[in-house]
Amino acid sequence: MERAATHRPGRPKAALEPRLAEHARPLWGLCYRLTGSSADADDLVQETFLRAIERPPPRPDEPLGPWLTRVALNLGRDALRQRKRRGYAGTWLPSPVEVEELASFELEGPGGTEGRYDLLESVSFAFLLALEVLTPNQRAVLLLRDVFDRSVRETAEALGLSEANVKVLHHRARAALAPYDAARERTRPTPALADEAARALQRFVEALASGDEAALAGAFAEGAEVWSDGGGEFLAARAVVRGVDRVVRLHLGLMKKSSPIVRLAFRAINGLPALVAERDARPREAPRIVLACDLDASGRIARLYSVLATAKLTHVAPVAG
Repeated sequence: MERAATHRPGRPKAALEPRLAEHARPLWGLCYRLTGSSADADDLVQETFLRAIERPPPRPDEPLGPWLTRVALNLGRDALRQRKRRGYAGTWLPSPVEVEELASFELEGPGGTEGRYDLLESVSFAFLLALEVLTPNQRAVLLLRDVFDRSVRETAEALGLSEANVKVLHHRARAALAPYDAARERTRPTPALADEAARALQRFVEALASGDEAALAGAFAEGAEVWSDGGGEFLAARAVVRGVDRVVRLHLGLMKKSSPIVRLAFRAINGLPALVAERDARPREAPRIVLACDLDASGRIARLYSVLATAKLTHVAPVAG
């Protein structure tokens, strides 16, 4: 059922919609970082705009951006709580998103984007997975304080919390991210790391295509992990696969049983190179797969991320040809 829109005098829908469009990109980037889900970010931006049209802010003379940010953050925290309650079929991974959609925007307000974590790092798979250990409030506080460089006061106003509560949440969030911080030099997107990641994925693909077990093992670090997200839709490992021997057996087995890859392309995904693979899939096989990775100090694959779920791939373009 459609909701009937009500409009206050002085801010008709026709006048409001162009102003909302100006905020779509920064709000989407905020919601994506908050949830790790491109589908959730799409929904949250639309719901935020609907709230603005149906129940506009009381002061039409004030900037619209901070009000939209507050609404989006409230909706986003609710979405995170619902996701935790529902659970997930198998291993959860962030939605892959091409860098052009993520790399450049600023939230409206006096702060900047020169926080502890820069914009590109804050969309990396490693960072978004690290955020999963936080509560929704901790996650929102950390993003506002350490990515978007908001003050304690600004963060409290945006989240409807006291400044004392913001300080406590921020301290706990930073403590929880200590393991990520200790290893971030191997995951933080840089041109040098991008070159290494592209080479590592190329070695992996060549070894897999040749069926060379020794070369495939050499592409992975000793404690390598494979994270696969089929969303309960496609055949995929439901738990993280750990150890070089198990990782090699997994991929060699998949090569024998799965339909062949017919299109393959490198893309800049979530700050680093990734592979987009497509095939003429049989039932329960994923027709598209995004493969991304984190590396160890020697440039070998420490984590291989495999995203198969259709709903996760809506912001990755098909491979041409």
